[in-house]
Amino acid sequence: METIQVQGAPTYYRCEPGLLQKVPELVKDETFTHGTIIHGSDSWSMAKPYIPEFPFAVETILYEGECTHKEVKRIAEKITTTDVLIGVGGGKILDLAKACGAHLDLPVILIPTLVSNCAAWTPLSVFYDEDGNFLEYIIYKRSTYMVIVDPDMLATSPVEYLRAGIGDTIAKWYEADVLTSHIQEKPLPLEMALHAAKLCRDVLFQEGKDAVVANENAQCTSSFTRVTETIIMAGGMVGGFGDGYGRISGAHSIHNGLTKVPGTHKFLHGEKVAYGILVQLALEGKTDQIEQLIPFYKSMRLPLTLKELDVDSLEDIETISYYATRPSESIHLMGIQTQAQVKEAILTVEKSLASL
Repeated sequence: METIQVQGAPTYYRCEPGLLQKVPELVKDETFTHGTIIHGSDSWSMAKPYIPEFPFAVETILYEGECTHKEVKRIAEKITTTDVLIGVGGGKILDLAKACGAHLDLPVILIPTLVSNCAAWTPLSVFYDEDGNFLEYIIYKRSTYMVIVDPDMLATSPVEYLRAGIGDTIAKWYEADVLTSHIQEKPLPLEMALHAAKLCRDVLFQEGKDAVVANENAQCTSSFTRVTETIIMAGGMVGGFGDGYGRISGAHSIHNGLTKVPGTHKFLHGEKVAYGILVQLALEGKTDQIEQLIPFYKSMRLPLTLKELDVDSLEDIETISYYATRPSESIHLMGIQTQAQVKEAILTVEKSLASL
């Protein structure tokens, strides 16, 4: 097996209800003189009431739509005197902040406003084109300087993002499992990654429903906080310690194929990944595990069929299977070679679950 490069964690991570009120204290001993906050309109409206004034001058930049190379360039050209970047928002904004930090060689503070993925933890950015089609992801050599997670604020975020985050994070187990089950002597970092992946699966199965109920009622309960940390921290640790053996395989390739169907753009990343898990399991011949997931998917309102993602034609299935098996796709890491294999797996899932 290839050597594993470990980037297990941000330099500083903390999760605590009410933590945003302590931001000035957290950065008071740093030498920062000027910060730039990269944000979305909704994310800044949500976070601003929770954040006291920074102990240094700050300016704000509103992002425009997607995490694209063009957007990184646009934002980077606006930044002149800044010595720290602060990303406030969901995954795309956090990925933009990391990309700008790498481009400008600046430290980055991330404040997630959604519990939808592990973008706050991972030292990488996922890039799309202007139309929302997946292009690539880039891993950075330097980890994020500081990640600040405030469950009090996150409990007020839209619950559909938590549902999607749960879908994205249970994939950690299924994708890591298929990539590592053949390795007889696993190095310690990989063992740690697999423990984190199993933790993702178990905590979300056991407490995901309670966390969703808490989010629906804007309540910061212990289950909500545990699920939040599972998605952000444990989810990020899988790739952080497992490297290429713990990041993505079949489910995310199906997601990438789905992004090429325009009708799916209104659905969240984790919803498409959740459907990708089903196709991956069909490719592995693990139909029993698909059946085990059905009640959980129903309780989380995650898509079980393409119809639920507004995909309704054989032409769309051809598109998904074609793009999911491009030479650069991670589905090849699990031994899948052809478009026909993926198309057959999709049709198997559709046939078996269409009546649900």
